Amino acid sequence: MSLKLAVIGAGPAGYPAALAAARLGAQVTVFEKGPLGGVCLNCGCIPSKSLLDAAHRFDAIRDIARFCQDGAETTAQTLLTQLSWEKIQARQQAVTRKLTGGIGMLFKQAKINVVAAEASFKDPHTLYAQVGEEIKEFVFDYIIVAAGSTAFVPPPFDKIRGHIYDNSNIFQIPRLPKKLAIIGGGVIGCEFAALMSSLGVNVSVVEMQPRLLPTMEESLARLLSQNLQKKGVRLLVGKQAVDARLEKERKILTLSDGTELEADDILVAIGRSCDLTSLHPENAGLAWTRKGLQGINPQTLQVKEHIYAAGDITGLSLLAHAASRQGEVAAHNICGVPMTYNNDLIPSAVYTSPELASVGLTRTQAQQRGLNVKVQKAFMLANGRALTQDAAEGFVEIVSHAESGKLLGVCLAAPNASEIISLFTVALEAGFTVQQLRRVVFPHPTVSEAVADALAR
Repeated sequence: MSLKLAVIGAGPAGYPAALAAARLGAQVTVFEKGPLGGVCLNCGCIPSKSLLDAAHRFDAIRDIARFCQDGAETTAQTLLTQLSWEKIQARQQAVTRKLTGGIGMLFKQAKINVVAAEASFKDPHTLYAQVGEEIKEFVFDYIIVAAGSTAFVPPPFDKIRGHIYDNSNIFQIPRLPKKLAIIGGGVIGCEFAALMSSLGVNVSVVEMQPRLLPTMEESLARLLSQNLQKKGVRLLVGKQAVDARLEKERKILTLSDGTELEADDILVAIGRSCDLTSLHPENAGLAWTRKGLQGINPQTLQVKEHIYAAGDITGLSLLAHAASRQGEVAAHNICGVPMTYNNDLIPSAVYTSPELASVGLTRTQAQQRGLNVKVQKAFMLANGRALTQDAAEGFVEIVSHAESGKLLGVCLAAPNASEIISLFTVALEAGFTVQQLRRVVFPHPTVSEAVADALAR
């Protein structure tokens, strides 16, 4: 008899875990109170990339006039005034529906049982959920907790919670505001600053740290800051919102330096928070905080003998692809096929213009671990493909161990950086040295040739 596995949550951690376990012969039941796909598919990664694609197209319209006859600027501007937020939204919603339906079909093909309800622990092996009018109990051999997270909205924004947007419900904004204040200069804040400014919105970003993207390589953040400012985005770094109030239709923010910032709408994008209260993890002997479950093995994702975790609630990474790998690792370990998770090998990307991406250790992180590093860097100014695209504001930086040459990490700012970074993810996974990477032949002309240029230095 195959083992019975419960997966709590059908987001980017839960549904890959369920599918992997089903392929390995487990009887899988998924508990999901919301739509399949979780935050990433319904109000995160996929919707934001659809909106960003639309924004980039409007940037192209602004730029096309220089390739046209005199007076074309007026024609381009006329087209920009025809922007339809409703149609932009309709496209991203259609994409989401298609992908959500795809997960449902995969579950059906894999004979995975879906309980459309919120699960709670009764004990380490038993879950209960309200199905219709009845509360049912379900007993399992193993349980994977992939319950996800919610938007974090701390004071002073909690007092006007119903009048602002967070990093989940911003996708339902009914119309483009004239002025948007974004609280948080992380990945979500920067992506929305880029897309909203491209759609004609006056954007201000408030970040309490001294710079944008505080968890990424400083040179990436510096380049992005310059580009956002060129687009007219107002950056207020090293400042914190200490008060937020409503004045009729206006929202007023008071910053820590006394500055008052007025906006039509506010987006609070300062992270995610776990609330496992309704899951009752204490009934299974599990402890948790706002950052997630406690006591998780970061390699195997095991929490207790028969309980594993995946996704945001591990506190290891808030990236969808990290969650998917964690779900697969947990499922394989449960089904007797050992697998480990390495958070250092999770790439990250920011889908602005230019795109930013990184994987492995930054120079600073490597030095903090006591490693003697070598840094090799090449700029897109010397890259033929980047120049032909008017996209020369970028670079690739490669960090390796000074003595052994072992590749440690890479960051880059370039067209399609989110795709190119996969090359380095594979190289890191394989344990490549920079000497081995130099043997790779890159097609000409491509942006990826900058890798060879950097390695030649």
